[in-house]
Amino acid sequence: MHNSIAAIATAHGVSSISIIRVSGDAAFDIAKKISHLENIKPRYAHLTSLYTSKNELIDQAIMIYFSAPNSFTGEEIVEFQCHGGMIVAQEILDTITSYGVRLAEPGEFSKRAFLNGKIDLTEAEAISKLIEAKSVDAAKILAKQMKGELKAFVDESREALLRSLAYSEVMIDYAEEDIPDDIMQSIVSQLDGLTEKIGEIVDASHRRRGLIEGFKVAIIGKPNVGKSSLLNALLSYERAIVSDIAGTTRDTIEEQVRIGSHIIRLVDTAGIRESTDTIEKIGIERSLSSVEDADVIIALFDASVPLTEEDDKILSMVNALEDKHCIVAVNKSDLEMKLDLSVLQRYDPVEVSAKKGFVRLTEKLETLLNGIGEGDELMLISARQIEAVTMAKASILEAKEPLLMGELEFFSYHLQEAVKAISSISKPYDSEEILDKMFGEFCLGK
Repeated sequence: MHNSIAAIATAHGVSSISIIRVSGDAAFDIAKKISHLENIKPRYAHLTSLYTSKNELIDQAIMIYFSAPNSFTGEEIVEFQCHGGMIVAQEILDTITSYGVRLAEPGEFSKRAFLNGKIDLTEAEAISKLIEAKSVDAAKILAKQMKGELKAFVDESREALLRSLAYSEVMIDYAEEDIPDDIMQSIVSQLDGLTEKIGEIVDASHRRRGLIEGFKVAIIGKPNVGKSSLLNALLSYERAIVSDIAGTTRDTIEEQVRIGSHIIRLVDTAGIRESTDTIEKIGIERSLSSVEDADVIIALFDASVPLTEEDDKILSMVNALEDKHCIVAVNKSDLEMKLDLSVLQRYDPVEVSAKKGFVRLTEKLETLLNGIGEGDELMLISARQIEAVTMAKASILEAKEPLLMGELEFFSYHLQEAVKAISSISKPYDSEEILDKMFGEFCLGK
């Protein structure tokens, strides 16, 4: 029974229900042995007692049998839905493995589904990312991928590339056949359209990556401006030490918090200023690194004091961050206003304070994040996918020059590289596909 696998499918901890899943040829026999039932209907919820190999009662549970190939993995599958808690679930799993079934490796159920043609790589990645989705928008994007949105784009792109490749191969090997006169222009137009589309998708994927991974929001400002107080207020608990001593925060502090429908990674940085303290200098360097990695910057200024050289440095950083989304906030606004707000007007500053609260800031942040997430563009959800389409685009661009010069052998080589790259997103490229195009579409070799 070594080809059959089992695992607890629900998260560890106390819950009302736990699910144990078995996949493989042994699944049906396991179901009969554990339940003592002989008549087990596919896709029917059986309320039954479950027993150990020593015939000891474990629990009364729901058992569902999925016959191959009509299951997630394409194999025989049985799911046991027992009462929650690790003891009962583990005892059921131990009983299953006592009959020769091995424990599943991480991701092995999805791997079997892929190998058995039930899902492709785009759907497998979407399933993995959906479990860790950091926003409602991310869940919607991943649901579309699970329905085949990215797969459809890959298939269409493969089709376009294979058509161009087939034309090229025909012109090389079957020059005596009748080839349309405008075929060169048709290939160029098709490839130009595809590279433009790929560029748009990659740009949108980089811009909206925070939807999947969680947007990173860095709070910057000079020492003692109230960054840690803001962090604590957004988290609703005292995560960072707050004091009147400048430079209290020596290192970056990163926590997750929900803003609207988004789970963001909020980073409190060390105050940015010139310092001779070795430890503080390291903290400032990490602050600057956090700014580079962040999707959104909250630049905080102190309303109770005039603008300083340190504030000017923060403003210079904000002005230099053209590819970042920045929010300027004026803290301690409940005190006498000594900061010249006219200097900050171009940034539409938000006035906040520990006494007045930070609601206006969180509302502005939520609006900004919603704006970043807007759009119906197709989105790539992993570095692997982005790298694949980027390589495909590069190969297409490299193919254009030999095409225009009539060097079709080099054109075909680069185009095959493009097909391989974009095909790797969903399924491997089969070189026989080009033959199907050549002999099927052009009716060659008659």
